[in-house]
Amino acid sequence: MSKPLITLLALASLSFSASADGLPPHVLRALKAAQIPAANVAVVVQPVDAAQPLVAHNATQAMNPASVMKLLTTYAALDLLGPAWTWKTGAYSENVAVDGVLGGNLTIKGSGDPRFAIEHLSGLLRQLRVRGIAHIAGDVLLDRTVFNVPSIDPGAFDDKPMRPYNVGPDGLLINFRALRFTLTPDNGKPRVWMETPSDGLRVDNQLRNGDGACGTNWKDLISIRLIPENSGYRLEFSGTYSAACGEKPLNLAPLPAEAQTSGLIRALWKELGGSIGGQVRAGTLAPGARLIAQHESAPLADSVRDINKFSNNVMARQVFLTLGNDAPKEVLLGGTAPATAERAKQRISDWLNQRGLRFNELVLDNGSGLSRTERISADSLNRLLLDAWKNPVMPEFVSSMPIVGIDGTMKKRLKEADAAGRAHIKTGTLDGVKTAAGYALDAQGRRYAVTIFINHPRAQTGSAAIDALINWVAQRRVGEKAPVLDNE
Repeated sequence: MSKPLITLLALASLSFSASADGLPPHVLRALKAAQIPAANVAVVVQPVDAAQPLVAHNATQAMNPASVMKLLTTYAALDLLGPAWTWKTGAYSENVAVDGVLGGNLTIKGSGDPRFAIEHLSGLLRQLRVRGIAHIAGDVLLDRTVFNVPSIDPGAFDDKPMRPYNVGPDGLLINFRALRFTLTPDNGKPRVWMETPSDGLRVDNQLRNGDGACGTNWKDLISIRLIPENSGYRLEFSGTYSAACGEKPLNLAPLPAEAQTSGLIRALWKELGGSIGGQVRAGTLAPGARLIAQHESAPLADSVRDINKFSNNVMARQVFLTLGNDAPKEVLLGGTAPATAERAKQRISDWLNQRGLRFNELVLDNGSGLSRTERISADSLNRLLLDAWKNPVMPEFVSSMPIVGIDGTMKKRLKEADAAGRAHIKTGTLDGVKTAAGYALDAQGRRYAVTIFINHPRAQTGSAAIDALINWVAQRRVGEKAPVLDNE
């Protein structure tokens, strides 16, 4: 081998070594401007068709991924259950309706469906009316036993207990347990319209008109209290709402699970001309009950898209727990033990091991990333992305992520940059955490797996560094020098 060739190979080796340890200069400058040390950042960038990363910085450090953890949950679900997997919510009875009257109880058994909305419940109840049932003589029993999860304090995470993203998992989750309200200014006094029906809930509007512009914190200026009453609940709105805000939607999850489900079922059944002789309460499916009506969800791939495009925590937790069933189809009929978080963690761990993905630092909590304890390294997340790229479910997985500058949580970012429309990136945000991961095309159409984690008290100022990394990949051309560590 000639000396010049040996020298070139040595220089190439040094160049790669520098790139593996360094960060692109634009990223370093953005981190410096945000006052975030590089030591609090982990980055891996690797072509999906290459054996080695282009950039690997703090790659093996266990870090909080925030909502990027949803990529692990959704990839596992797509591979283990299949993109066409569906959930089935059924209505059962031990009796036959006679002259429009169903004697005894009606049981609605949940399957953990993450997208069971008002229109789906209304459709299920309409099936009962079509089948000749007008009056349910007994109780309506709500069977949530597909999941065995402890109740959670919805305010424990961020002291915002009525925000829908803090709702815990539920075997019979309806409409994300959320109620939709619309706020409008009206002659100096704001109006509150309750759009979601709920029998037994009364709105007590004590809002005052606020002065000035409508700030981004307009929700924080409104205080909401749920007050029990003899006939149900009163939801009190107080504080201020500026007329400059115009009409705004406000989604809340103020009611306990049983009260929300009961109020919704009673209201919808009444709208359909039906009546209930007993209560709407918790219960379990009787062994001899027969299926009367059923709602089948959209395919899992649709739920995965909602989870990743819009970072839906509640749906992610439902899918995570669905993986906690050893044989989920049998669970729908009450045949196996209910799902638990521990069983879900074990199933994902076993699946990773079977795929040769041993993530020793991995800490799973609820699979959504809405957690202070979940941990994974940028290297492990990168390996997950590379594995997914070779999996038959790759198209569904990649298309579920936000397209930079186009939709989802990346809709307003990098709209005029080279990366716009050329990267699918899942984002994550918690206090002290800012993350992103996914796939990006360079200027010549080569695809890269991209992961960046920022764990630092000033992480919320790190968006520019994340955007700089994604755009740097989008601008790359074959033959360009790899980055070197910039210590400016």
